[in-house]
Amino acid sequence: MKRFIIAREASRDLAAISDYFLEQSVDAGERFVEKFGQKCQYLARFPYLGKSYAHIDPELRGTPIMGYIIFYQIVDEGIEILRVVSGYRDLEQVFGE
Repeated sequence: MKRFIIAREASRDLAAISDYFLEQSVDAGERFVEKFGQKCQYLARFPYLGKSYAHIDPELRGTPIMGYIIFYQIVDEGIEILRVVSGYRDLEQVFGE
């Protein structure tokens, strides 16, 4: 079975997103967590569904979720979630950091 791995940076992103939702709307936060898990499981099964972000990194793919983008790369056993960032951020700057 394919699986997904969450990288350290993505874990930090998710913690910040959770903090934001705790301040704004617990219900929205719960929906985000549920949708995030579902989306990651689906991407692990069908990893090429995400958009290619080859202009940033040749292996980088991404898919939107509630105003954020889940960035990942395909690995042997599934996918590795690299970052989860707002779709409004300067993505080249995020990945240049």
